[in-house]
Amino acid sequence: MIVGIGVDLVDVPRFEEHLARTPRLLPRLFAPAERVLKPRSLAARYAAKEALIKALGGSDGVHWTDIEVTSEPSGRPVFALSGETAATIAARGITAVHLSMSHDAGLATAYVVAEAASGIEPTREDTA
Repeated sequence: MIVGIGVDLVDVPRFEEHLARTPRLLPRLFAPAERVLKPRSLAARYAAKEALIKALGGSDGVHWTDIEVTSEPSGRPVFALSGETAATIAARGITAVHLSMSHDAGLATAYVVAEAASGIEPTREDTA
């Protein structure tokens, strides 16, 4: 059962300018293996992480560097989740996260669908 959907769009030149102005963003937003990628690929990964946070309904328990976008042998993008982020997603009952990304004409986009087993409502800790 689908429990969350997220989408994000990033202006690649603007994103590249932000990275150039604020070099400390790179290690704060990306896992070590991602940091060597071209700006358009980084922008797509940033969009993917934002879309994941939207699909989860918020950023509680989610850390940027715990979310790495990798590829299956077929080239299909997938999330490699670790640390507190992986534990948070499991605690919410999410059993699968689907990702689609693209970049063209100076824009990068990502779409994420989060699923839980049928009949299981994902749980979230209220911090109010």
